[in-house]
Amino acid sequence: MKVSIRFFNDREVRAVWDEENNKWWFSVLDIVAVLLEQDDYTKTRNYWKYLKSKLKKEGDELVSATTQLKLVAADGKKYLTDTLDSEGIISLAKQFPNNKAMKFLDWFTYSDNSIDGQSKKKAYTLFESNLIDEIQVGTSKSLQQIHAYLFGGLYDFAGQIRQKNISKGGFQFAVAHFLGGTLKQIEQMPENTFDEIVDKYVEMNIAHPFMEGNGRSTRIWLDLILKKRLKKCVDWSKTGKNNYLNAMVKSAVNSTELKNLLKNALTDEINSREIFMKGIDYSYYYEE
Repeated sequence: MKVSIRFFNDREVRAVWDEENNKWWFSVLDIVAVLLEQDDYTKTRNYWKYLKSKLKKEGDELVSATTQLKLVAADGKKYLTDTLDSEGIISLAKQFPNNKAMKFLDWFTYSDNSIDGQSKKKAYTLFESNLIDEIQVGTSKSLQQIHAYLFGGLYDFAGQIRQKNISKGGFQFAVAHFLGGTLKQIEQMPENTFDEIVDKYVEMNIAHPFMEGNGRSTRIWLDLILKKRLKKCVDWSKTGKNNYLNAMVKSAVNSTELKNLLKNALTDEINSREIFMKGIDYSYYYEE
């Protein structure tokens, strides 16, 4: 099973991919916790128990639409948990007549149809694609291939090196006119040790070769280098969004904080479907 973690306002929602029916099943308790803004598991469970009983009495079909699947809990063990598919989650959210539920519905129903939503689906399939094993790791061409795969058909510049200057938060990325030479210099950077690999990643981030989608593409690019050179990859679920983004901002001057953050998140589960899927979800979450 493909196991994923989705996000809404920094809250985790466990999800499992149903290969046979080609759809996600989401943890009902996690969704209820989101809609109630509740951190107490017992209170969340009791509320779902109450709501389920109420819906049964009213003859609502939502309860019969739930399916029990095994999901990993906080203690690391798997337990049977009530889950719903996308349509069920939308129906469930409508049982919560509050502003939080409306915001959640806007987020949940929009994400799959947005550019990010569609790109994310492509990122999931990258795990099974031939591309991931065939690209020349650590080159700008390989990064272009990843970007083209994620955003092909979504951006007309997918996989193309930008021709315009861009900035973010007052930071000016590499000048477009010299970008070709900059990328060649980055390609030649060594990637034999963890520090060298992160230094190369930092420089590629500063280059920011595409108009959009740099972070999502470059994090996959980084993991492929780590996998090839060190037999490691980053478990992105261990890097908090704010900590990561702050470390990335500082890395242009001093990459120590970023290196410490990523080193603590390294795993040798380089062929794990779950690690890859979680990594994609976190990577896209960083861009929200």
